[in-house]
Amino acid sequence: MAIAPDPAEIFDRAAEEGERRLNQSVLELISNSFIAGFTVVFGIVALGIVEAHIPARYGGIAAIAGALAFGVALVFLIVGRTELFNENFFDPIAAMAARDDSWAVTPLLRLWALTFVFNLVGGGLFTFVFTIDGTLPSGAAEVLRHTAEEIAHRAPTAEFAKGIVGGALVALLSFLLEAVNSVRSRMTLAYIVGVLLTLGPFDHVVVTILHVLFGVLFGADITLLTVAVSTAVVTAGNIVGGIGLVTFSHIAEVAGADDSSS
Repeated sequence: MAIAPDPAEIFDRAAEEGERRLNQSVLELISNSFIAGFTVVFGIVALGIVEAHIPARYGGIAAIAGALAFGVALVFLIVGRTELFNENFFDPIAAMAARDDSWAVTPLLRLWALTFVFNLVGGGLFTFVFTIDGTLPSGAAEVLRHTAEEIAHRAPTAEFAKGIVGGALVALLSFLLEAVNSVRSRMTLAYIVGVLLTLGPFDHVVVTILHVLFGVLFGADITLLTVAVSTAVVTAGNIVGGIGLVTFSHIAEVAGADDSSS
């Protein structure tokens, strides 16, 4: 039986992967981010289709089935090695922390900004394809509109808390992916996290915005101000959970181990 690597080895692997991500050309980064954006839409649509096929009186079962359907989106993202916004927290920051010189913040900000923008561009354009009449089966549009309205009517405190959990889950996924060696293990981890995210439901800002966009396109009464507030609150929660809770904790863990061995 293979033994899992210790945290220091996981951190070293993460730093190496982070350097790869930070050193991508602009074209490569934009392309990977665009692909990730439209890839995650498959999960959102799968959720809508599956829930639409289950009668409303089985609401709990429908929610579980929808989560199981959405999980495939993270499998596509991880196996395809595309760039999703806060899946890009742990590895690049580990790379920065591992450097001997001072942190070069510009490549990190470039990575996050381009990933965020082109996740939304890719995902946003693909959502329009599904609004063409007859593309989705009966009932799926109603499910997606209802999901968007639920997101829009959440209290900001609840949305922030959901963002913390969502950011922590995705950053934890990044950490755990460096602890495994096989594609099957990576697929399993990605699927589990995708299901957990949707069961909450917990918020990942890109997925949340694309959910809301679907709702708007299918006639939900959601204002631009509501979208802006949700974006800001969920992003802040993702940063607190993904960077503050998970990433910095693991960096401190490795730094503490180094101090005790010196």
